Formats: sequence, C-alpha cells, structure tokens
Amino acid sequence: MILFLMLLGLVALVFINVPIAVALATIATVAIVLTQGAYMLVNVGIVMYTGAQSFPLLAIPMFILAGAIMNSSGISRRLIAFASAVVGFIRGGLAMVNITTSMFFAEISGSAVADVAAIGPILIPAMEKRGYPRAFAAAVTSSSASLAIIIPPSIPMILYGVMSGSSIVQLFVAGIVPGIIGGSGMMGVSYWLARRLGWPVEEVFQTRRVWVTFKEAAWAFTIPIIILGSIFGGLVTATEGAGLAVVAALVIGGLIYRELDLRFLYKACVDGAVQTAVVMLLVAASALLGIYLTEQQVPQRLAQAILELTDNRLVVLMLLNVFFLMIGLFLHSAAAIILVVPVVLPLINAVGIDPVHFGLIVTLNLAIGQQTPPVASVLIAACSVAKADIWEVTKVNVYFVAVLLLVLLLVTYVPPVPMSLVDYLYR
Repeated sequence: MILFLMLLGLVALVFINVPIAVALATIATVAIVLTQGAYMLVNVGIVMYTGAQSFPLLAIPMFILAGAIMNSSGISRRLIAFASAVVGFIRGGLAMVNITTSMFFAEISGSAVADVAAIGPILIPAMEKRGYPRAFAAAVTSSSASLAIIIPPSIPMILYGVMSGSSIVQLFVAGIVPGIIGGSGMMGVSYWLARRLGWPVEEVFQTRRVWVTFKEAAWAFTIPIIILGSIFGGLVTATEGAGLAVVAALVIGGLIYRELDLRFLYKACVDGAVQTAVVMLLVAASALLGIYLTEQQVPQRLAQAILELTDNRLVVLMLLNVFFLMIGLFLHSAAAIILVVPVVLPLINAVGIDPVHFGLIVTLNLAIGQQTPPVASVLIAACSVAKADIWEVTKVNVYFVAVLLLVLLLVTYVPPVPMSLVDYLYR
C-alpha cells in the first residue's frame, strides 16, 4: 500500500512537470514526516549528501568529458573515416559506417546521447546526400547509439553497480558479447533494407585507403585500449579508468592531432556538467527514498508477494522484463535504475538470479526505452539533429528496436551469452 501511494504521488508530480529528482525527494520527505514525524527532517540533507558521495560515481562526469574532448578534437571524424574505408563497400555502407562508429564511440564515452551528438551532425546529412531517407538516417543513428549503454564502459552500468553493489568491471565484461551481437544484428537489418530499397554502395574497397585511414586514426584506437585494458587487467578501477580516458583524449586530441576546438569544448563541458548534475541529484534523492523504503521493508514485502505467486525464475524474469519495458517508456535510464533497482533486488536474490546477469537485463531494457516514445531521450536527440518527425522515425526504428528485443531475450534466457566471459575471467 505504501509503495502504491508513493508511486501514485510520483506519477502525479511528474505529470505536472515536476523534475523527477525533485519529485522523488518530495515524495520521500512527505512519507518520512507522515510516518516518522517532523523531527526526522534534520536527517534529510545528511542522507542525500551521503548518498551522492560514492567514489564510483565520479566515473560519470569523467566519461562525459572524454566524449566531449573527442567531439572537439577530430577523433570522431577519424573514426568515421576508418569505418567508411572498412565497410563502405557494402550496400547500405553509410548505415554500416554509422553503426560501426557508434560501437567505437561507445567504448570511450559510455553515453548514448553523447554518441548522437558526436556522430549525428556528420553522418545524418551525409546519408541524406547519398539518397537515404531522413527518417532512416535518424533511426539508425539513434538505435546504434543505444549500444553505448551495453558496450563498456557504460554510464548506466556504473549506476546499476553502485545501486546494487555489483562489480562494475564484471558488468562491463558482461556487456561485450551482447553489444557485438546487437551491432551485428543492426548491420544485418541495414543490409536487408538497402538491398530491398536499392540504397547505394559508397565506395570500392581499397586496401590502401583502409591502411591510410587506420594510420590517421591509430592514436584514437589507443583510447579504448587504454581504458578497457587497464580496467579489465585489474590495474585501475572503473573510476580511475574514466580519468585515464580524459587524459588520453586530451593528449591525443590536443597534443598529437592538434585540433582541439576550445570554444566547442567549453560548450560540451557545460552540457556535460548539466547532465552530471541531473544524475547526481537523482542519486541523492534516491538515497533518501531508498533509506525510507528499506526501513519500511517495502522491497522485502514486494519480493514476498511475488514469490507467493511464483518462484519460477524464468517467470520472474519475464515479469521483470515487462515491468522494465513499461518503466522505460516514461523514465530516463538513470532515473529508472535509481528508482527501481533497490526495490527489486531482494526479489532477484530470493530467486537466485545473478546480479551481474540482471544488470545486463536492466540496461538492455532501458536501451529499448531510449527508443520508445514518449520519453525516448536518445531518439528525440537524433530527431533533433536530423530535423525529422519523431513518429516518422519511429516507423523505421521498429526494425532496430526488434534487434534490441531479440538481444534482450537472448541475454535473459541464455545466460552464457553475457556471463561466459565473466565466468572465464573472474570466477
């Protein structure tokens, strides 16, 4: 009953355009006062401050900053040129370039919105000039960008790791195979559409051009090697790896390529600071809500109620998938993780689901949520860049969302897909 009333109050506040973080803090504060007394208000600020002081969360602004430096220093342009040389000879090659570049960029920024901001302004106009429909260009840019929350490093995975107490490094490793499968599936869809609709081949494959563009982008390729190699090798934590990403991007973009645009970088840093502030306010508000729900034993009661209906792990996973898909329609990924994960963790533990495995299920659900209106944060960003109607883009985007759904089913019901690398390296 408590959870239902709080959810009802949260929905009401969100519908009148109260920011989600403010709504969460308001609902938690009102609940605390009504059930425990006004004298507990002195603890509200302390709980929120303490909740936001988590060392792993420092990785979020660092990865956002690394992506901003890439955008303003020619690194993204070199990655696109190399991808074009490698896959541009395939029919529908620019779509392949888009997806391939998104997968490269995901290994550095960890942010789908940053991916759209970096790649969209370059590739969407180029695709239109070559005869691709604007809606398709926006759709492939949007959906391939959401691979950034599956392929490591991933900002939503960092948040999930903090909320659940799971190993962030193991979450990163678990995302590798599903990310590759998702990217390959999207390439397959692009090729099928290109053959069906007669879209062009971009260029003849030339080994020399591949070599030239590889040499130009060689320093850019070292960034994900530095980040992921250091993290997976146990040399640094995910947070320290994010710091390395910033240093590497500055050195390569500013000192080696000498193309760092300081005015663009300043704007990107301001945008990144705003994104980080939004996430941290959500974290602080969720800490307050989490303390209250834990004291009232709401998560444990919810787990018990579901277990009284079924203790079948596959059925529980199906119910949670449906729940997260619905949540993804209305909440941004950070808000969904922060709000829901602490509530369902007792259920996950009760039925014996690995928290790392469940983390991949959550992030895939939220990747789909980034593509499904009304919220659809990444889809909206891509439509804004393309100046395209969101509903026209959605009609095309269903093909790519179908790929993400298939990957979700594979990850959910075939655990070795995400977990085989984790088990091999860490267990």
